Order: sequence, then C-alpha cells, then structure tokens
Amino acid sequence: MNISLAWLKQFISLDEPAEEVGKMLTNVGLEVESIENYETIKGGLEGMVIGQVLTCEKHPDADKLSITTVDIGNGQISPIVCGAPNVAAGQKVVVATVGATLYPTVGEPFTIKKAKIRGAVSEGMICAEDEIGLGKSHDGIMVLDTTLPNGTPAAKYFNLETDKVFSIGLTPNHADAASHYGVARDLKVLLNRDLCLPSLQDFGIDNTNSPIEVMVENTEACPRYSGVVISGIAVKESPNWLKNRLKSIGLSPINNVVDITNYILHELGQPLHAFDLAKIAKNKVIVKTLAQNTPFKTLDKVERKLSQNDLMICDGEEKPMCIGGIFGGIDSGISENTTAVFLESAYFSTTYIRKSSQVHGLVTDASFRFARGTDPNGTVYALKRAALLIKEVCGGEISSEVIDIYPNPIPNRVFSVKYKNIDRLIGKVIDREWIKQTLAGLEIEVLNDNGEEIQVSVPPYRVDVERSADITEEILRIYGFENIELKDKYSSDFLAEFPALDADKIKWNLTQLLAANGLNQIMTNSFTKASHWENLASFKNEQDVEMLNPLSTDLAVMRRSLVFTGLDSVLHNLNRRQKDLKLFEFGKIYSKITKEEGKNMYLEREQLSIFFTGSQVSETWQEKAAKVNFFDLGAIVAKVFNFLNINKINQTEISTDIFDYGLSISFQKKEIARFGLLHKNITKTFDIKQEVFYAEIEWERLMGQINLKRNVSEPPKFPEVRRDLSLVIDKKLTFKEIENLAMQTERSLLQGVNVFDVYEGENIGVDKKSYSVSFSLLDPNQTLTEEVIDKTMTKLIAAFEEKLGAVIRK
Repeated sequence: MNISLAWLKQFISLDEPAEEVGKMLTNVGLEVESIENYETIKGGLEGMVIGQVLTCEKHPDADKLSITTVDIGNGQISPIVCGAPNVAAGQKVVVATVGATLYPTVGEPFTIKKAKIRGAVSEGMICAEDEIGLGKSHDGIMVLDTTLPNGTPAAKYFNLETDKVFSIGLTPNHADAASHYGVARDLKVLLNRDLCLPSLQDFGIDNTNSPIEVMVENTEACPRYSGVVISGIAVKESPNWLKNRLKSIGLSPINNVVDITNYILHELGQPLHAFDLAKIAKNKVIVKTLAQNTPFKTLDKVERKLSQNDLMICDGEEKPMCIGGIFGGIDSGISENTTAVFLESAYFSTTYIRKSSQVHGLVTDASFRFARGTDPNGTVYALKRAALLIKEVCGGEISSEVIDIYPNPIPNRVFSVKYKNIDRLIGKVIDREWIKQTLAGLEIEVLNDNGEEIQVSVPPYRVDVERSADITEEILRIYGFENIELKDKYSSDFLAEFPALDADKIKWNLTQLLAANGLNQIMTNSFTKASHWENLASFKNEQDVEMLNPLSTDLAVMRRSLVFTGLDSVLHNLNRRQKDLKLFEFGKIYSKITKEEGKNMYLEREQLSIFFTGSQVSETWQEKAAKVNFFDLGAIVAKVFNFLNINKINQTEISTDIFDYGLSISFQKKEIARFGLLHKNITKTFDIKQEVFYAEIEWERLMGQINLKRNVSEPPKFPEVRRDLSLVIDKKLTFKEIENLAMQTERSLLQGVNVFDVYEGENIGVDKKSYSVSFSLLDPNQTLTEEVIDKTMTKLIAAFEEKLGAVIRK
C-alpha cells in the first residue's frame, strides 16, 4: 500500500522529515518497506529556468535555425541556437541550461551540452512543452506570460509538486489503516496532534428531479447501503491536482468521475462505485444474489459465471450491473456520454466478499478493503465527500435524497480489561491516565474504570480489537516496544527439572554460529501459492494444506518447503541490488495425508534452510570477487553437523527437479539434510537469473539424534605421520568410498583421510579419475617406525587395488 506524505498532511500537521515519519509508522505496526520520491514531472525540471530572449537573428548557414541571446539571470547571457519557428526577441521562455537532463513526453532522456551548431555556439536550449514532459505539442517553444525575474527555477513557475511516498507492508489485522485517513489516525495519537477532516458543510440537496429506489434483499451480505444521484455532470479528464494525487500512489487516472471514487477510497478507505444513471433500468437498484452460473460480463470484458453466493447490484429488471464490492459490469460503467450518476457507498460482509473474490480470482482495491473490513459508520460521510468533489470537478447538481438503508446497526464491541493483565503482558506498569487517554485517541471509549479494570467500547471498524490482549497490543504499539526496559536479572521458580536438551537454547546457539559465519536470518510467511510447485514431481498437489478462505491466491496454501518462501526473500533483496546473499531460516512446513477411510491427517515439521547466492568474497584491491559454490555451502552444513556433534554420516549424490546436483545426507539410515544447486526451472519461476545454492536440514530429526556430550582426550605425546597416495579409479567411485575402505582396513593407526587434488584427462584413460589422498597415521603409545608405516601403507594399497580396482600412480 502506498501512502503520500503530502496527502497525509491534509489530515495532520507534519513537519518531521519523511524518514522520521517512516520510523514512527513502523513502530506503530505499519511497516514502511521503502520511501520513494515522486515528482509530477520526471526530473522536477531541475536545471531549467525562466529566461528572456534578448536578440533573435536568422542563422546564416541554416534557413530553419535562429541564433538568439537569452538572459537566464544572475547577469548571465547565453547564446542559444533555436529551431522553433515562433521564437522572437522579448519573449519569456523556459531555458534548459548546460548540464540539465530533459525527460521528454516521448523518447529517452537526454542531457544538454555546450555545442556548436552549424558553426554557432549554443549554450542551452529553449524548450517546447513535449521536450520537458509538460505536454504533447511540438509546434513551437513555450512562450510564458509572467513577470517572474529571469533565472527563476521553472519548477516554481509551473508550481510543480514533489512528494515522498511510503510503501507500507499492511498486515491483514490493520484494515483500519488502509487509507491516508487511517494512517493519519495513528499519527494523531502518537504525536498528540489534531486531526483535520474535510468539511461537509457545503453539502446540500439541490433538487429531487432524479429519484431512485433501492431495495436490499440480502441484508446479511449488505448490512448498509447508501447512495445519491448527481446529474448534469461532464465526464472529462481530471484536473492536475487530482491526477497527481493518484499518480503519486501508483494509480493511473481514467476520468474525473472514476478518479474521484478512487481518490475517496485511498483518502478515507471507503470504496465507492459510480453507475451511469441512464443505464439503470426503471431507476431502481436491487442488492441480491442470483442463480448459480448466471452469466455476467465485467469491465475487463470477461464473461464470468456467477456463484449463487455472489452479492450482485442489479437494476430494476434484476439484470446484474456489478459484483458488489469487487468489480463493475461493462454495461453500467461511466463513459464520455454519461451526464448523471448514481453513486454507491456501502458496507459489505467480509465473508461474502472474500469468497466471491476467491471464486472469480479478482482482487481489486475495493475487495482488498471490504474483505478485511471497512467502517459501517463511514458510508454516508464518504458519499457526501465524493458528491461534493464531483460537483466541484465535474459540475452538476445533487438530484436525489441521500438513500441510507441500515436496518440493523452494527454495535460497538464492549468488554472488560483488567489492569493486571495489561501489566503482565507488557511487563511494566504504565500510567493509568495515559492508558485511558491513548485509548480515547484511538477512538476506543473507556466506559467505566473501577481501579482494577476498565470497560471499553470498540468501534466496528477496528475489526482486530476483540479482547483484552488486543487492547494491550494497542497500548503497547503506541507506548513503544523500545520503551519497555529489560531488567538486569531475571529469576524464576520451576516445579520440574529442565529437560536434558533445551531445544530453544540449541537453536539460539546455532543461530549465533551461523550469524558469526556471515549469514543473515530471515522469517518468511507460512502461506504461499501452490503454483510454485504444481509442476514438480517431488510434491503431490493432493498433499497441499489449503486455506478455506484465503486472502488472495498468493496466500492460498501452507508452504510445503522453505525453498519457495525463501526464494521470495532472495528475489526481494536482488531487486534492491543486494546481489550477495547468505540467508538462513528456521521454519515449519506443512502437508496432509488422506487415509483410506477418507480422513485427513495433517503433518507439520520444522526445518532449517540455508541460501547462498552471488559472491563469497567481495572484490577489493587485494583480491577479486569469488562466486559462492557448492563447497562453500557444504562447509556451512558441515559446521552445523559438527556443532550438533553428529558424525558418521552417509552421503549420496542427488539430481532432482529441485536440485540440479547435490548431496543427500543420512544418519542411521534416515535422511537428515540435502543441499546443492537449485534447478534452473525453480529459480526461473522467480525470475532469479543467478545461481542459488540451497540446503534443507530436517531440524526435528536432528534434535532426536544429537548428543552434545563430547569426548575429549589429552594431546598425543608422539608425532603424527603423513603419507600420500595417488589413486586412479573409476569415475563413478567417490572419495567417501575411499575414506570408508581406508578406515575399515586400518582401524588402529589411521587418524584421518583427506583428498587434496582431483585430476581427469586423457592421460589416465576414459571414465577414470585420479585422487591424490593424504593419510594421517599416529600411535598414541610410541613413535612410528618406517617399517610400521610401510606395512600399513602396503595394506591400504592392497585394499584399494583389490576392492576398488585402483591403480597406484608412482
């Protein structure tokens, strides 16, 4: 969700820098993911000034060019060659000075340079409107009617607006903040400042020449329905202020009527819909559901089959005009020929909207808000506010009474909250008067206070505040988590002994280890979309755990693996130019198994995921950048196993629809991890173009196997001896097989086996490879003699030759 700082300032006085406002919003639960600059004209006309043409003469070597001198202020006279037919001495013009970058309406941006044109020096450019993005005309230069002094920035003349736009990751529980007014309400409490709402004092019924009848048949799906008719309007392009407001938050202007409905939605959080009055049969609106599979063509020209639970806005002939709260129909929309509109402002059931949105795969700005919950008490205010704007921008008159059907008003939620529970959850005693003032600022009325508990009345638009813990959360997010002091010492009493293994402590210590090795921890959403794995044989779609009423198709199922939500995080960072990533996450995955009797059994298990991509070492003057590889990831996986004291593992090479290549690690015949290079088919679906190495560790299985008791022994008194061998073996054999055979052959003296070189080439034959292997020998009781060493190596060589078919390179 995008929020404009300039738009916010219409509701509340804000002198703080955008960055500080962003921090405040994040602290109250409205996480600001980024702050972007917005300019009504790209580039903000920087480097362009008001100038005056002093002289204008024809270029001696070009019929269509003129040589001018232009006063651009500060006593500076610039020679400029101009090709416009209308340039003349005495004109006030827009001049792009040397170094200015121009962003034309059509084409690529370009920078003005000092140049010679047909032998004449030119130090700037006199601009036409299309050359600086102000319009489409290229008939000639812009001639200004102004008394502003020469050298005045062009941005001042055109009254250009710059803005800061917050990108807020709105969580589902904060439906109340899905608008500029909603965000301003939180800032009002945080900063203890007044809130300014647009006035409705000019609203009035001009006449009742266009009465309309409204009938709500399904009051469960539509508890409140408000509307009014505005006639005599002119549908055309919106004024600049309205277009700029919408453009600043990423919306494309359409026409003045539709733009106003979008403006109100993002201003107040109340979706509106405008119908062409001439297209409403019998001047009657009926709110109802229709028969299953009724055809309906929406604004996107797609014919859809309606569900019997879709709430429809119909005309007097019961023909559908709109899927209520979601999407309009193609036959009742606003066009250039529209002269009167019926403006709808309603409160729809969140359940009906969510289901219909999911059935039709339609997620609009309106359905986004209705599905989470809007304010049932705000429909009439938003309706009147929009009607006044339509009169101001489109002309016309309000030609009907305000219709407001609200048979069963939704009451406030009233419940009690004990102070001791607030203190217990926060961990600190907060001043009682401050608590009551804060709740009042949040529009939560304190009905009674007996010293031990308060009785609160919560307005229905606060859909997330239903119980005592929610009130505590509201208090805490305004008070500030950072203002809760941590005690120096904590003590507790326990009736039972601590378990032998503290899983949380082990996880914390491992987290510290991974962080110390340069990894960053991430936390991703447990909900994702099934399309990530629908074409992967490793995942059976019937084992997906699906949401009954998902908020969107992107959050319709619970994740089957940490790889998909982790790649979302990788992509998020790559898109922000963070190319070198080492990430890890502890998280749960979910699946279901349907038994023979038809019952579902749901499975949940915890995993540890690790992602490596980009460079292992950044480029410096001392060394070049080095890309991460399989072995870098393998080293981290080995550190995890070493930390948990898990050894004697088995490794198997794998190549699946998830891993292009990699290893599967098993312990006591159970797979505990797999890691390798992610298959390009997976990274391609995320539009990730660089290689990503991924490890997936079965955390719960590891916890059942670890033994943190470590055996220690004193350092050996006698020296260790190393001997090397070069073995030529079949390509299919692995170093692990060499290591295992060596350990089985010599159990007493052999301390370790290591490969330090691998060679493949025609010199040793096709389907062969050479391993250079070192062997560490040690006798803890005496110094090894050459005779014992030679005897041991001879025994190892014989075993390699006999069981692996190895050839020893001399």
